[in-house]
Amino acid sequence: MAITRDKKQALVAQMNTAFTDAKAVAFARYAGLTVANVQELRKNAREAGVTIVVIKNRLVRVAMGEIKTYKDTDTSALEGQLLYAFSNEDEVAAAKVLNDFAKTHPSLQLAGGFSNEGAFLAEDDVKALAGLASKEQLIAEVVAQLLSPVHDVTNALSGNLHALLDGVEAKAAA
Repeated sequence: MAITRDKKQALVAQMNTAFTDAKAVAFARYAGLTVANVQELRKNAREAGVTIVVIKNRLVRVAMGEIKTYKDTDTSALEGQLLYAFSNEDEVAAAKVLNDFAKTHPSLQLAGGFSNEGAFLAEDDVKALAGLASKEQLIAEVVAQLLSPVHDVTNALSGNLHALLDGVEAKAAA
């Protein structure tokens, strides 16, 4: 059954909002996945704060054409059965969810993505993005690096205090 014009306009408006709010978008070919597999992917994505959408590529092109940021973006890769992953919180999450799912389900193949600046990301770029640590992990690593000199000084001072106390204790015992 064909989709009515009103329904198409509503879907395009939904895609406009999704693209505008997203920090990153990744898309993948899903031919060969079962409905249960797609439901599992959506569940995993929901847990990671990612939204999965299956929509006609033509409607995505129309939606992107209406957004200033994506107006001149290359959309030639939008061919075949694609599903789109939108991440509003983390630039890495959408690519990571699709890449992790593709490891256990070879029918899902990463095809590309879009940055929030409107740049097209090739398949290799999306895979590289998926290999990065999450935003929280990177922040934790930076904080640990910043605190390491403080820990070193604390450890050195506590070591000297222990040596002093051991010396005083030995002297008192003698």
